[in-house]
Amino acid sequence: MTLILGISAFYHDSAVALIRDGEVIAAASEERFTRKKHDEAFPMRAMHQCLEMANANAGDLDYVGFYEKPLLKFDRLLETYLAYAPRGYGSFFRAMPSWLQTKLHLPRELRKHLGDDYKRRIVFCEHHESHAASAFFPSPFDEAAILTVDGVGEWATTSWGIGNRNQISLKHEIRFPHSLGLLYSAFTYFCGFRVNSGEYKLMGLAPYGEPRFADLIREHLIELHDDGSYRLNMDYFSYCHKLRMTDGKLERLLGVKRRKPEQKIREVDMDIAASIQRVTEDVVLAMANHIHQQTKLDSLCMAGGVALNCVANGRLLREGPFKNIWVQPAAGDAGGALGVAWLIWHQLLGNSRDANPADAQSGSLLGPITDRDLDLRELRDQGAVMQHLPIQDELDAKVASLLAEENVVGWVQGPMEFGPRSLGSRSILGDPRSDKMQSVMNLKIKYRESFRPFAPSILEEHCGDYFEIPDGTSSSPYMLFTFDVQQHRRKPVDTSVPPGIQRVQQSRSDLPAITHLDYSARVQTVSRSRHPRFHSLLTKFYDKTGCPAVINTSFNVRGEPIVCSAADAYRCFMATEMDALVVGEYLMLKKEQPESARRSSEQYLTQLDPD
Repeated sequence: MTLILGISAFYHDSAVALIRDGEVIAAASEERFTRKKHDEAFPMRAMHQCLEMANANAGDLDYVGFYEKPLLKFDRLLETYLAYAPRGYGSFFRAMPSWLQTKLHLPRELRKHLGDDYKRRIVFCEHHESHAASAFFPSPFDEAAILTVDGVGEWATTSWGIGNRNQISLKHEIRFPHSLGLLYSAFTYFCGFRVNSGEYKLMGLAPYGEPRFADLIREHLIELHDDGSYRLNMDYFSYCHKLRMTDGKLERLLGVKRRKPEQKIREVDMDIAASIQRVTEDVVLAMANHIHQQTKLDSLCMAGGVALNCVANGRLLREGPFKNIWVQPAAGDAGGALGVAWLIWHQLLGNSRDANPADAQSGSLLGPITDRDLDLRELRDQGAVMQHLPIQDELDAKVASLLAEENVVGWVQGPMEFGPRSLGSRSILGDPRSDKMQSVMNLKIKYRESFRPFAPSILEEHCGDYFEIPDGTSSSPYMLFTFDVQQHRRKPVDTSVPPGIQRVQQSRSDLPAITHLDYSARVQTVSRSRHPRFHSLLTKFYDKTGCPAVINTSFNVRGEPIVCSAADAYRCFMATEMDALVVGEYLMLKKEQPESARRSSEQYLTQLDPD
């Protein structure tokens, strides 16, 4: 038996993944346990949880892998600072302490955290190798093209290659400072959202605007070549030498000042969001076309932060040259922990690989499982008043009725998801047929911007009845693609309504709460094989209402990671206007909970970074 631990840490979204004899048995992000969003510290708690799930300790590990090469990254930082000297001194001065204390001494740091029991080898791979491995090895393909796109690893920002059986080979890369991910993040910053967490907001804002700046971006900011490669005009970006992404020159080009965080969103911000989204999609499509021409393969695997842009993924699926596309559910840095572990198993140790037709990600339900005794203790400690419904059909029928009556329900079941999407284990659920549910859940539950779209989870066997699914695509289990709502389910809208956020209130289909302004939705298909517990609930809701879908959004509020434990869930439940909470076999109704629990939960909410 070979036990391999993969680690991503010290930069963004620290995580660990554990693979035993080529099968992933656990993976989790540190933020879920520390309750610090995007926690970059060594993932000590996540590591202990994953080892506990395997009934193992650090001394049982055969290999430990780290998802990038720190010395190569340090080389890039030094060269960048020297190239921009003396302008880069401020950011250089701020970055050096963490490098000198920790990041330059990662082998020592890793062994310190692993403890004295682990005395074997630590393997380092390049950042985009770990992305590529996380994309291909769990995919359902024996052979596929690979595309990885993010902000930056060591030097690479974009790479492509080929995966074949148990080997990956990267053929070409684009290097820093030319980065599609950083281009998108620069506009995230320009529109007043936080880099590395606000990109979702920019993507959600895009359908409200018109891409009237797209040609300006193509003319002045990015040069796209025939082979899909690109170069940025660095005169307009300051991330190489300052602690901000852009400055006054981009403001002058666009003819508008950067929006400051928490200022009211302007119509021009919507147009800027629409423009950079359009350009990003065009670049991804151009890269995919070139890769297809070079490889002649039917299938594509993707990872890296840009691969979480589900709108671009949806367009690539509809218009691109590949028949099949598989995206790593934890496509960002956290997924690098999975990638390096699989890289060690297949490429370093030479173990064979037979692709699983359903994929080898296990529904991405790779985190800790809810524990009945621990859940009960945590809930009672917080004063929860619970109904015990041990018969699953009865519980599901009760929850289905609550949803059908337009109640918002927190839902905690089984293993926690790995990746940024809630997939029916740590979810907040609502009725997608409700005209008011999007605004209610945004403003009263999630405490976030009213324009943010919600995603539907739908029984896989009914997906084609509601959404236009490209030929050859049978499922979207990880909520990583947008599909258009079927024409016969759309409703005409009042075109006299002026541009702006208020358009979110217009009903656009018979599932208005999940239909975005462009008649699209970020769909999760739910099958009995991948997500059996969630499938059971959706089936009961369908039996009751005739609707096979629910709203599914992550179980957290703005500025908070997705909940992990029953205690996390109850605190979030009591701090918001959620109507009910289900943890395992236990149902809690808000109206039955003590006032003291509400007060303590609201105090917790005030401590969160608004993100």
